[in-house]
Amino acid sequence: MSTDVSDAGALAPDENNGAGELLEVRLPNDTAVAQDEEWCEVRHDGTTERIRFHDYARIYSIPGLYELLFYDMLGCTSPQVVASLLSEQLAREEVDPAEVAVLDLGAGNGMVGEALEAIGIQWLTGVDLIEEARLAAERDRPDLYDDYLVLDMAAMPAATRTDLAGRGLNCLAIVAALGFGDIPPAVFLAAYELIAPSGWIAFNIKKDFLDGADGSGFSRLLRKMFEDGDMEELSRREYPHRLSANGEALAYVAIVARKRRDHDAGPAGRPGDGA
Repeated sequence: MSTDVSDAGALAPDENNGAGELLEVRLPNDTAVAQDEEWCEVRHDGTTERIRFHDYARIYSIPGLYELLFYDMLGCTSPQVVASLLSEQLAREEVDPAEVAVLDLGAGNGMVGEALEAIGIQWLTGVDLIEEARLAAERDRPDLYDDYLVLDMAAMPAATRTDLAGRGLNCLAIVAALGFGDIPPAVFLAAYELIAPSGWIAFNIKKDFLDGADGSGFSRLLRKMFEDGDMEELSRREYPHRLSANGEALAYVAIVARKRRDHDAGPAGRPGDGA
């Protein structure tokens, strides 16, 4: 793999990163890197290190890096696209967004929660697997979430499940976290079960994965849930999620669906078994 880098980005001192330093990011010239193996070089605190795009714990730990890399340099639009699609659906149904209580799964540092708040949603529970995400959300967007849990939903304690089930959650939002194993099918199902019947499921996924190229198994689960009537698709939108490290647009699909019933995965596919 080539170690040549190009396309430098920079964050001005005291802007977002709060560290009074110049944060620089450089992208590789190597065009053969798969999306889940993309990396960048980051210079901060006087040192340079290589960081994989999917090393979220490290990315979140550097103030300002997530926004600089994915939004300023690579033009990610997914939080706004998914939130907009949900907003349009709520408007068609004449539902006040203030009546929607969202479970933001894979909440990260709050970019999705911020987009949902912008459309009028007031009740947000964030969940992520890593502590660095919660700390970044508290650092970057304090008071955005009503609660933020660091939790493996496929192995959550019974008391936590009972608590979440009592919150009146009627919308599950998952953005830029499906299809690469970041959120396995079992975790998705565990979150899905917490959503009230007739609630909304708002998510996005790489377009190729809908055609069966998804090795995580989520696309198979998704097709089965639609075919079995567990979920009803309400609207979808194809759009460029962001640019790849080599400058190519990544085609994604945003979907808003209605939960009709819980999914009966059977003994081999219940949450917690790694299905």
